[in-house]
Amino acid sequence: MKKVLLFVLAAMMVLSCVACGEAKEDINAKSEGVMTWDEYNAAAIDSTVVVEAYVQAKQGYWEKDGQGLCTIYAQDGVGGYFIYDMPVTKADYDKMVAGTKVKFTGKKAEWSGEVEIIEATYVILEGKYVAEAKDVTALLGTDELAKSQNMFGAFKGMTVEASKDADGNDVAYLYKWNGAGQDGDDLYFKVSVNGTTYTFCVESYLCGAGTDVYEAVKALKVGDVIDLEGFIYWYEGVQPHITSVTAAK
Repeated sequence: MKKVLLFVLAAMMVLSCVACGEAKEDINAKSEGVMTWDEYNAAAIDSTVVVEAYVQAKQGYWEKDGQGLCTIYAQDGVGGYFIYDMPVTKADYDKMVAGTKVKFTGKKAEWSGEVEIIEATYVILEGKYVAEAKDVTALLGTDELAKSQNMFGAFKGMTVEASKDADGNDVAYLYKWNGAGQDGDDLYFKVSVNGTTYTFCVESYLCGAGTDVYEAVKALKVGDVIDLEGFIYWYEGVQPHITSVTAAK
């Protein structure tokens, strides 16, 4: 009898949670006519795509010819999406905080290996999901890493390698890819793991001067061993947009 009562109480608790809106959201559920990530991944470049995903981060709002624009890193439970220069109102840009569910309709495009959605329109939906960083350290240097493109990723135990500045000196980071920039520009730095070196970036439109990650990269020294988090962006190979730098654990 006691077991039966416990079972009934447990069932009532579950039903109570559902009734009060605490049921766990299915982050991979799609509305009618919306692609799964696998369908999106298989879609041809230049084709129309319709996806639903959750904003994970966004680059700064700006205007061109009076039209607001923004670039968004989005994700569901399977894969990531990069929505480039989407027309948006400032009010809606402000609403698209991390975790916001949005339906995007646009054209699938590719630029230097980065797969993105351009010419997008959007509808803000009910729902919330913020992804944890997926550890992709072991996937570096493999074809499998491309399946995680645009997701929020983690890179563990990376060693800072030297870059050459404009005068040929060894430095831990560069302003712009060639060292020709100044404080406030994108930061580029090299890190290695398992004998292979990669170029990572702090995208100033995402994490500008004065942010924790921007200042942390400026404090790096060649030989430091660090853990990193960021979005698995692509430019002629993986070139993540980093959002967090900490000493390796």
